[in-house]
Amino acid sequence: MINRRRFLTAGLTAAAAATARGTFATPGGDSPSLAVSQEKGDVRNLRITDVKAFLVDAGNDENYVYVKIYTNQGITGLGEGTLSAKCRTVATAIEEHRRYLVGKDPGEIERLWQTMFRGPRYRGGPVLMSALSAIEIALWDILGKAVGLPIWRMLGGKARDKVRLYCHEGYLERISHRKKRRPKSEEEALQLWVQKKEEGWTCVKGGFFPVDSRAVDFRKSINRGVEQLAAVREVVGPDFDIIVEIHGKANPLAAIEFCNRVEEFRPLWVEEATQLESEVIEEARQIRRQTRVPLATGERLCSRYDFAPLCSERLVDVIMPDVVHVGGILEMKKIAALAEAYRVDVSPHNPQSEVSTLASLHVCMCTPNATLLEIGSGQDPFWNDLFFGGYFSYEKGYAMAPERPGLGIDLDETVAARFPYQEKDISVLHFPDGAPTDR
Repeated sequence: MINRRRFLTAGLTAAAAATARGTFATPGGDSPSLAVSQEKGDVRNLRITDVKAFLVDAGNDENYVYVKIYTNQGITGLGEGTLSAKCRTVATAIEEHRRYLVGKDPGEIERLWQTMFRGPRYRGGPVLMSALSAIEIALWDILGKAVGLPIWRMLGGKARDKVRLYCHEGYLERISHRKKRRPKSEEEALQLWVQKKEEGWTCVKGGFFPVDSRAVDFRKSINRGVEQLAAVREVVGPDFDIIVEIHGKANPLAAIEFCNRVEEFRPLWVEEATQLESEVIEEARQIRRQTRVPLATGERLCSRYDFAPLCSERLVDVIMPDVVHVGGILEMKKIAALAEAYRVDVSPHNPQSEVSTLASLHVCMCTPNATLLEIGSGQDPFWNDLFFGGYFSYEKGYAMAPERPGLGIDLDETVAARFPYQEKDISVLHFPDGAPTDR
């Protein structure tokens, strides 16, 4: 006799697989783990057999950090924990969880997460939370593959039909397989904004707090930034959304002056006007009191506890949690629920690879106030081979719902081995007198 539960889950698996073929580019076919998930055993008998971290040279100033979690049924889960300048440290932190995870049920995501978070005497911070994020994303990937459903369906289903995206102002042309040429003049830079609009994008982020030779002069940066924003607004028109990035380079006084001067050009928001982190909450209060322009921050914060005062006091209009740093998929959804209670929007920070992009996209699909998703440096066709040719589809500034089981992509370990970890120089900004400052 056919068990009814198995019959239903088999049907869901087949339907999800058929839909996926129309959603993803798959020149290399499905990865082994995705194929295995189509002939799964009983999800209740899944057990973790191994945990392995991978470091992959990103070809720029970063290395990507991935984790694969292996199970007794051949299904694997993929997660990302990329952290600027601390990748080897995060990889070690990931693999330190192996002794706890092996033998556990990967479907008990909440209990495993709480144990890994609360178990150590010292917890939290960017390194430990990035490691925990990578593992949590991989656990959701396993569960989705095991039941034949994309992650967003397991988290409540669609809150929207598609997810609005924004990109960066971009590059002019590809120099080599992983290097691109930046514009050499203001005319070229302006033409990129026009090009993005013509391609169908409705929102683009630009850096409007320029520095010379990595030296920060607040007066020059403010004046040049305002001039650049005025020029961009003129070429894209009044209805195009512009995100203004300061990237935490300003101090409170410089940030207040800048925000007030750019208000007339109607940015969608000013991002990271200063560091604006929870330990300097009074700084956020000062900027909020003395400006009216929409504010956004959050990419450097690591837990719901960091976001709570920003939301409860409405010190910003948009929070930007990074799924790779805040604890993973479910934790980012919890942060979004906290923000929703105070009518604060969520726009996930996402400068990493397609793993981060897909994890964020799953959250946006099922979260009412996650209204806009960043597409960052990870969107490079070179990395198709790394992920068996599969990545999400988007058109004219909107991403469609991923329909493959789990996260939606897998890591080709053979390709990853061809691009091993590379030491990267630490980048730092400084004042004209040589004193280091924030970046």
